[in-house]
Amino acid sequence: MSIIKYCSKIRLIMPSWSEILKDVDQYSNAGLELDKKRKEFFNNIYAITGRNIIAYYSGWLRRPDAPHISIEDQDKNAFMTAVYKLDKRRGLDLILHTPGGDIAATESIVAYLKGLFKGDIRAFIPQISMSAGTMMSMACKEIIMGEQSSLGPIDPQMGGIACQAVIDEFMKATEEIKINPASLGLWQTIISKYHPTFLTACENAISWSAQLAEQWLKEVNPDIDITRVKDVFLNHHNSYSHSRHISKQGCKDAGLNVTDLEDMPELQDAVLSLHHCYMITFDKFPISKIVENQMGGCYVQNYSVNN
Repeated sequence: MSIIKYCSKIRLIMPSWSEILKDVDQYSNAGLELDKKRKEFFNNIYAITGRNIIAYYSGWLRRPDAPHISIEDQDKNAFMTAVYKLDKRRGLDLILHTPGGDIAATESIVAYLKGLFKGDIRAFIPQISMSAGTMMSMACKEIIMGEQSSLGPIDPQMGGIACQAVIDEFMKATEEIKINPASLGLWQTIISKYHPTFLTACENAISWSAQLAEQWLKEVNPDIDITRVKDVFLNHHNSYSHSRHISKQGCKDAGLNVTDLEDMPELQDAVLSLHHCYMITFDKFPISKIVENQMGGCYVQNYSVNN
């Protein structure tokens, strides 16, 4: 269990999503009011923990087709903005809400943050951190989740297609053709949609994800049963879908170092109120990503709305 410094000035019950929205809608400048509320909740979290905070938020639930919703290389600039002037000795609490993204970018960002904060990083999952976002969580020394929180499988995708599904389909084709050579024509039509190096690229991506997950998890807990973790998060035959949501209890059962957010009610209220502010921001404005710290350092990715 984390050692949390509680602050008596923090309200036990903070506003819900609907209460924040109702309050914001009273003002002509909703953006400015949301900025003020996010700052308030950042201050509340910091007063409780005394640790640095970076919120990494994507608006993919609002506009899944918006640009730059996934983890990508340009996010390094966002994190460079967010870590500026932070006292690195205070560690980092990383609040994640993301559909995942590029493995190479994720590896680079994790290495950057772990180097700056000497591995003293905790992940908070107010709602969902999927795919490469789950891998970022695995790189942290502790994952703090509520009953509403979910991580997801880390089996990689290419062009929206699960790499393991591609390999499984190819193996199925090989076996069926051996048994029934007449099926060759049908399978040629199906397999021809993949370019010649696609199968190898899928195999490499799976190996890369597995290697990174194992490396980061063992840095946190050298004794972790990595086979059990891979069975839950990397085995496509068990998860069935890359979009499957793995609950807090499921993450615990897999062996991840998960702490219950409910055990810290003041912190839970502050984190979830901050989360609601981001969700309302994505609802009201064409923003695909926000990376922000407790000192007001903020990177915002806007996009154009095409009617």
